[in-house]
Amino acid sequence: MADVDASFEKQIVNVAGSGPRIAVLLPCYNEEAAIRQTVAAFRAALPLAEIYVYDNNSSDRTREVAAEAGAIVRTERMQGKGHVVRRMFADVEADIYVMADGDATYDASAAPQLVAKLIDEQLDMVVGARKNEVEEAYRRGHVLGNKVFTGILSFLFGRTFSDIFSGYRIFSRRFAKSFPALARGFETETEISVHALELAMPVGEVVTAYAARPEGSVSKLSTYRDGWRIMKTILHLFRIERPVLFYGGFGLFLAILAAILMVPIIVTYFQTGLVPRFPTAILATGLMIVAFMSFMCGLILDTVVRGRREVRRLHYLALPGVADLGRSAK
Repeated sequence: MADVDASFEKQIVNVAGSGPRIAVLLPCYNEEAAIRQTVAAFRAALPLAEIYVYDNNSSDRTREVAAEAGAIVRTERMQGKGHVVRRMFADVEADIYVMADGDATYDASAAPQLVAKLIDEQLDMVVGARKNEVEEAYRRGHVLGNKVFTGILSFLFGRTFSDIFSGYRIFSRRFAKSFPALARGFETETEISVHALELAMPVGEVVTAYAARPEGSVSKLSTYRDGWRIMKTILHLFRIERPVLFYGGFGLFLAILAAILMVPIIVTYFQTGLVPRFPTAILATGLMIVAFMSFMCGLILDTVVRGRREVRRLHYLALPGVADLGRSAK
């Protein structure tokens, strides 16, 4: 295994030396206890890469320690990981982006392998799917939540990743500069995954080690609060990206409800020629009208979404891809 890792590292160093610029992006909030170790690990794994630490209003010495470790330190004042990701992708110019958390939980030594996969297979994103090294690294509630949300995303969008919440990702410039980054907090990983799925980007996964935080480093993720925000993000993206299913499903529910209400009225009418429950008949008729309108809204919005997706796809294709890096390296 060591020989394989060494060959990957040699390949990346050679490629980086031939032209492509690699930037390591580390969003941080109160990571004084872990940031020095994180920067040193990525410096050893990718010696020619530029390492950026984006501090998100830390109240400890995260900025000072990161600067002492040799990182380029910048600040994002708007609180939330989504705001930091938006700022990083907008400000940093590179050909390949390596994004990880600054808490020393991700395996920096796997970075050459992930970058090599991105280049060799001409992908736009490689996800470092987490494998727990110790039980404390990944809380059971988070494991269950990850599986549940992964299943929901797969159901809604047809395909997904095994670890949609991993913060360890490698991006092409094409991905980074075409990603709108509208999320504010930890739901940004979900938004990143949906962006790749919606534009049918070539993506991949590599299983990587996931370790416990160093002593003194505390997780900023709230299981219930952030879980609810992620759920809302998935539903919001479902409504925007799949309007026929969203509004059509709502319309189908109303149509079934209207039919249930109308059946006894129709039966009574054929038996007696009378409509004794006139208010119920009006309600059922109204529900059926709303159901039809909901379905039509879904069809109209689907046309709008298709046009918007085509524009996004054209913008994405206008940017240089990983294949261009491979040609320049040769």
